Amino acid sequence: MDWSEMLFQGWSGILRTAIVGTLAYAALVVALRTSGKRTLAKLNAFDLVVTVALGSTLATILLSKNVALAEGVTALLLLIALQYGVTALSVRSTSFARIVRSEPTLLLRDGETLPRAMKRARVTEAELETVVRTEGQRDPETVAAVILESDGSFSVIAAPEAVRRTGSGGLPSGL
Repeated sequence: MDWSEMLFQGWSGILRTAIVGTLAYAALVVALRTSGKRTLAKLNAFDLVVTVALGSTLATILLSKNVALAEGVTALLLLIALQYGVTALSVRSTSFARIVRSEPTLLLRDGETLPRAMKRARVTEAELETVVRTEGQRDPETVAAVILESDGSFSVIAAPEAVRRTGSGGLPSGL
């Protein structure tokens, strides 16, 4: 094994990485600014996949000598165009939107867990308690709601002070 080649293969590779990397990065920034904030919003699983794919594509452009800058920029632009198309279509078609994104799930209401919703979301009571504590609440009973958002994050809505003292419900029953 040639240790010197593992550590340094010559200046041409470094020069290529610097030039192609700078140009690919600039192209990505311009494309993202043109496509709008929604491209990297991470509002649902599809958005996350596109964000990861953009990063992976940029890394491939930077490090693979088999990918020309033009091909790499085309791949980045294709991912952004597809993301733009899917989000535009999901705004116009509710049935398509249901396919692409998930709806938020109410897991806890007025201190009471919703076991069927938790089972569907594959969230345990211990995980739910961790989420509640992470948001600075000591007990799930002091929480009006915990919602698993479509991007996989949790929203914790604290019960109003009066509700905590009296124990009466904090959320409308329709939620």
